[in-house]
Amino acid sequence: MRTTRKYATTATAAALVLALAACSGGGDDAPDADEIGDVGAMADYGVGTTFRATEPVEIGLLYRDHPNYPLQEDWDFLTKLEENQNVTFDIVSAPLAEWDQRKGLLIGAGDAPDVISVTYPGQEVQFVAGGAILPVSDYLEHMPNLQQKIKDWGLEADLDQLRQEDGEFYLLPGLRESVRPMYTFAVRSDVWSELGLSLEPATFDEFADDLRTVKEAYPDAWPLSDRWSANGPLEATLNMAAPNFGTAAGWGYGEGLWWDEDAGEYVYTGTTPEYRELLEYFAGLVEDGLLDPESLTQDDDQAIQKLGSGQSMAIGANDQEILRYRTTFEELGTDAEVALLRVPAGPAGDHLAAGGRLVSGLMLSADLAESEHLLATLQLLDWLYYSDEGLEFAKWGVEGETYTKAADGTRTLAEDIDINGLNPGAPTVLNTDYGYHNGVWMLEHGSSDELDRSMLRPEVLEFLDQMAGKTSLEYGPPRPFDELEREQVSLWQTALRDHVMQNTARFILGQRSFDEWDAYVAELEGMNLQQYLDVANEAQQRYADAG
Repeated sequence: MRTTRKYATTATAAALVLALAACSGGGDDAPDADEIGDVGAMADYGVGTTFRATEPVEIGLLYRDHPNYPLQEDWDFLTKLEENQNVTFDIVSAPLAEWDQRKGLLIGAGDAPDVISVTYPGQEVQFVAGGAILPVSDYLEHMPNLQQKIKDWGLEADLDQLRQEDGEFYLLPGLRESVRPMYTFAVRSDVWSELGLSLEPATFDEFADDLRTVKEAYPDAWPLSDRWSANGPLEATLNMAAPNFGTAAGWGYGEGLWWDEDAGEYVYTGTTPEYRELLEYFAGLVEDGLLDPESLTQDDDQAIQKLGSGQSMAIGANDQEILRYRTTFEELGTDAEVALLRVPAGPAGDHLAAGGRLVSGLMLSADLAESEHLLATLQLLDWLYYSDEGLEFAKWGVEGETYTKAADGTRTLAEDIDINGLNPGAPTVLNTDYGYHNGVWMLEHGSSDELDRSMLRPEVLEFLDQMAGKTSLEYGPPRPFDELEREQVSLWQTALRDHVMQNTARFILGQRSFDEWDAYVAELEGMNLQQYLDVANEAQQRYADAG
């Protein structure tokens, strides 16, 4: 095996590596530069450099195969990567429906390829103790574009949330320059306009009043019939509403820990007054006939059919699903218009959840540390996922072929290609037929604000502008668990969360009275709640003391 030379790093990059290691305990075991396999690596690679391997490099990749754009070996993306970067992938493919299971099995058996795609922050934790994945924080000095993005976008605190008890982090996350809200309600804008209602309700109470107005005008339809309840009640809607009530819920419930700034400790989210207030709001919608109670049990297709057929007037949405709703109207022959609603403010203010700038990323197999292509792999990943050039290539394709670029930087997709509804009816699709704009290559759309906005429809840009006035909540302090703690709390977390989700549905549906809230909290306390909080707060204090 050839080994790498000691490549020069700028003072800024070196300082950033030191800063990211500070107060974390990380970095002490980082490999020396002359211990890293450098076959195919560039000696002069840095920010602004187009990566091209000095000899052919093949990288093992665990690939999530999405049914909307099934893997094709002759995709232009793969062809161009081989021609221009001298890199090919040895792909192990797993279908979306089995993705997490297959990923876990391969990693657990020690058979995972070099690069493991589509891993959301927090999902890597279960694999740390087994030693099967690489502590990527040890290798930042070889990823100059990643370092620059962290520094320029002020992401140091976000990265600290990924650190484990050993001070290292094990995920190369997708990075966003800014938070991009995606989820909200889609409403029948023709009905809202007819009734003189605003698409930017100031508060959730005002939104409830608007739903009452809709109910009065259309008594045979549900003002709101929602979706995304497959794994828990109203997961998307509670997630986007919760920060405005000063809590977390739905998809954002996480480990169920909420930092109480006044008390200086973690409390359990599902027992807080703020969580109760959130549930009381949605229970009120059900009680008043404004929210279809089937929202908490129906599958997504049922909810969409209700909207499309005029049985409901609003539904949970994001900037892509709204296109599906319009298609449903066309298929059912319903003359209707639909628009995204600005998420209202709530009792706690006008907020977004903490974070949101670290998105789906990559894990690296621990075996890669012994590969002669380790440095070339790090450079390729750094260029593709974190350089401006690589991010543009993964998203838009090749200038002059899949898109054109004006002197002012405006990009225009080729007329015979569609994506995101930019060229409806075009004969080909950028991800399906070319392999670009693929969640595996784009780290679930992490990018600069300019690049992110470059492919958005005007209605989505308008929605983002409307949401720009919201402020993001602050992270709680890091509280990484050690291996034994993680094993113990994972059992408590599952049982506690399951009980919270079951009772969240019951409270909202009116199957359980809020007069029983104290009894509900006592039930959680009987499920090792206090022991869980004790371990979490001890971990937080230990991390703080180590800093």
